[in-house]
Amino acid sequence: MALINTIREKSGWAVGAIVIGLLLFMVGGDLFTGQNSFFGRNDRSVGEIAGEKVEYDQFQATLEQAKQQFIQQQGRQPDEQTMGYLRDQAWNQLLYRIAFQKQFEELGLKVSDEELTDMVQGNNVHPSIRQAFTDQQTGQFDVLKVKEYLRNLDKMDPQAQAAFANFENNLRPERLGTKYTNLLKMSTYVTTAEAKRYNEAQAAQVNLRYLFVPYFTVSDSSLKVTDEQIQAYIDKNKGRYKVEDGRSIEYVTIPVTASQEDSTTVRTSVNELATQFAAAPVDSAFVKLNSENPTSPAYLSPADMPEKLREQLPLQVGKVYGPYAENGTFSLYKISGQKAGEQAAARASHILIKADGTSPETDAAAKAKATEVLNKIKGGADFAAMARQYGTDGTTATGGDLGWFQQGRMVPEFEKAVFGASSAGLLPNLVKTSFGYHIIKITAPKTTQSYQVATVKKSIQPTDGTRDAAYNKAQEMKGQATNLETFRKAVAADKSLQKVEAKGLGRGDQAVNNLQGARDLVRWAYGADGSQGPGAQGIGDVSPAFELGDQYVIAVLTGERTKGTADVASVKPEVTALVRNELKAEQIKQKLSAAKGTLEQMAQAYGNGAQVKTADNVVLGQAMIPGLGSEPVAVGRAFGLKVGQKSAPIAGEQGVLVVEPVSTTPAPAAADVQAARQQLAAQRTARADGLIYEAIKQQANVKDNRTKFF
Repeated sequence: MALINTIREKSGWAVGAIVIGLLLFMVGGDLFTGQNSFFGRNDRSVGEIAGEKVEYDQFQATLEQAKQQFIQQQGRQPDEQTMGYLRDQAWNQLLYRIAFQKQFEELGLKVSDEELTDMVQGNNVHPSIRQAFTDQQTGQFDVLKVKEYLRNLDKMDPQAQAAFANFENNLRPERLGTKYTNLLKMSTYVTTAEAKRYNEAQAAQVNLRYLFVPYFTVSDSSLKVTDEQIQAYIDKNKGRYKVEDGRSIEYVTIPVTASQEDSTTVRTSVNELATQFAAAPVDSAFVKLNSENPTSPAYLSPADMPEKLREQLPLQVGKVYGPYAENGTFSLYKISGQKAGEQAAARASHILIKADGTSPETDAAAKAKATEVLNKIKGGADFAAMARQYGTDGTTATGGDLGWFQQGRMVPEFEKAVFGASSAGLLPNLVKTSFGYHIIKITAPKTTQSYQVATVKKSIQPTDGTRDAAYNKAQEMKGQATNLETFRKAVAADKSLQKVEAKGLGRGDQAVNNLQGARDLVRWAYGADGSQGPGAQGIGDVSPAFELGDQYVIAVLTGERTKGTADVASVKPEVTALVRNELKAEQIKQKLSAAKGTLEQMAQAYGNGAQVKTADNVVLGQAMIPGLGSEPVAVGRAFGLKVGQKSAPIAGEQGVLVVEPVSTTPAPAAADVQAARQQLAAQRTARADGLIYEAIKQQANVKDNRTKFF
């Protein structure tokens, strides 16, 4: 702890350890849990960065540091999904430290002890130190408290000492990283010519006419795209199709769901509980002992009750209602008491007739329509049917039913009518609010009665027998499926199974489509689960039955992708559409090139699909044609033409265009381009951190083998 010793020579004060938690966020990394089935192997590296192996123990140490950080900050152990994200964080931290360190060494960048001291108690204090030792009341940073804290660090518990040691160890690499990125950022420069062009592009405008032939007017079936053409397109655009390692699988899920017998078994036990519940002397104690996720008995108005309980109003004190089955759970409700509540509640239905506008005429029309509907209901028409036919809000699907609601939740005019009613039934007059005209039917008049409800809930869980049956079905499926062909045949033969495809699974993925916690399945796809040895999986191999939550999953490997440029198969649908558009563009351009005369004459000569339109105030720097979208090539070409001059046919984003400027508005001469220069420089600087990281990562030739262990 060289830094501590250096600082202590300059310190003379002490303070408690209450701020250690705020310093811990500087300690990056991950946490390690689980078992490694490769401990017996000689190769214990989890990867390679810039030619340097990252050993398992090194990675584990980083994970363990972050484990303590996570527990201290969150107050809980991380779950498996969180661990996956944190493992990625740990890997990225090691990548940063190793790959960037080589850059630091090549440039001779160093951080002296004096700099580090300055970052803790000098003129350039680190932000985390400043935050930790700033008075929350005054907002003032107190360097004396820092010195006091460091002076007494050796008297603190070992955990506090280790935490600051970790913080100290991270100061130097962080400072080196800041120096390095600042060197590159300071090289960002915008020339006067660039700033002038930027200003001009934002101000120059053109009004134009254009002939447009959409790609969709040419039938897809008329053009055949070959794999050779797709490969040629990928080769021409390699930068757009860089990929990491990937695996594709097909899989089926066999759910472990409660059967009718399971439900009957649970209902029998809940019926027994209902009898015991009715005789229980202390409802809260009974709920605590017998309910899943128990809650204390509470007073509820009808507006806040479960619907099944509301249907039994008025309720009887001491009576147990239920069991009611809903969403896989049986519920029992015991009424422990009743009293007059503070707020009234009521239930009503309505039919809202809105005006089509804000004029007196549209308001009068809405009122007349509402009066007509009200009279139909008075004459015997069904209220719910009228609501579905004439209602204009979201309650039409429920026949206008608003359910129970407490006073204070609706607009004043509506509430006055509902809570002013003394009995159920149709209100004789329309009620006007800011939303329109309402026809109102009181389903249950206002009441202030509330009931103390004690609730017992039991979920309907599959029994061991049901789970065993699902497991046996999964094993039977596994026995039938030995390769891709037999896997597909087995799925097709069982109508209860549905095959799902997952493409391009990454090495670090935690989920497969909507299957959460599917890390073991991903590791299997990469041959790194230990069942066959790393890399042993091949196309057509069938997985064991994985238990993921309440389901078993069996998969077959259908595709492998290695890091580099995407192959034809992995991007075929996307690139096929792009190549097809290129072929369509050539076809359309050839036909348009033969047409002569005005844009209208060219469109007429082309035939169906060609259309002539106008676009005003098209801005060079935005590259958008109103009503058409982004068309940068066509917009750029328009600014290079004279007024009245037509362009050659242009292959655009949506189709082929011929543009003709009608008038142009050049950008006014800018006396000062400093603002544009600053804006462009800020944009480039903002992208620098990400670009620097990606460039060094690419140069480091990273090999990630974490799937061997995690």
